[in-house]
Amino acid sequence: MTHLFTTKKFSVLIAAILIGHLSSCATTTKDSVSGVSRSQLLLLPESQVTDMSTQAYTQTLQEAEKKKTLNANKAQLDRVRKISNRLIAQVGVFRPDATQWKWEVNVEKNDELNAYCMPGGKIMVYTGLIDKLKTTDDELAAVIGHEIAHALREHGRERMSQAYVQQFGLQALGVVLSSSTSAAVGNASVQAASMGSQLFFALPNGREQERESDRIGLELAARAGYNPDAAVTLWQKMEAQGGAKPPEFLSTHPASASRIAELRALAPKVRPLYDAAKK
Repeated sequence: MTHLFTTKKFSVLIAAILIGHLSSCATTTKDSVSGVSRSQLLLLPESQVTDMSTQAYTQTLQEAEKKKTLNANKAQLDRVRKISNRLIAQVGVFRPDATQWKWEVNVEKNDELNAYCMPGGKIMVYTGLIDKLKTTDDELAAVIGHEIAHALREHGRERMSQAYVQQFGLQALGVVLSSSTSAAVGNASVQAASMGSQLFFALPNGREQERESDRIGLELAARAGYNPDAAVTLWQKMEAQGGAKPPEFLSTHPASASRIAELRALAPKVRPLYDAAKK
């Protein structure tokens, strides 16, 4: 009888925890010109996801340092950081707390056409974007702005939350979210930490997440004084590089005709922000 009572109490606790997290779901960013306001299901704590991402980012930096591929070209690093810092200066429009993130910007010597911004503001840009595409500052701003938008919207946290539910089930997720210090919590937390970086890189963003990052990224770049039309030329360059096999960046960032059409349609809406920033 004691075991049955404990099990019931535990189930009630798990249900209460999950309901609490479900009821607190809301959009992670403020509505703006870009019109992104979707409510999001974020079951994992933001602090946990940020910690996992920071650990993964630190490991990436250490590995790149060993290979002497981290920030190997000072001119490229200075350029990327200058562009990124102008974009970061605008993040408060979408979420004020992001101005207090521990932002970090680095460049890795890598031929892949890729870039990312991990939860909490850890940015990495691969030199392939610069060398292969001959990107302008406006086009680089479009890429980096898009990736920053993913972090602002916490798309990585969304994907991880969904994956944990599928991997462990709601009960195990509830254990991770509870304040208990039992061995079960410890084991689940260790599993969660080990999966963090794998999930961030392995799980592609959904179609709606990509649309949101396109829209917020375009507005972010315009507010920072970068030409919004560059987003279109950037994706055109990306597609031209693909040939028979799309480049790595496009495997999780599909650049379709409809996507380019949406960017063209949004550009006039954010152009006043660009014009104001250029004055």
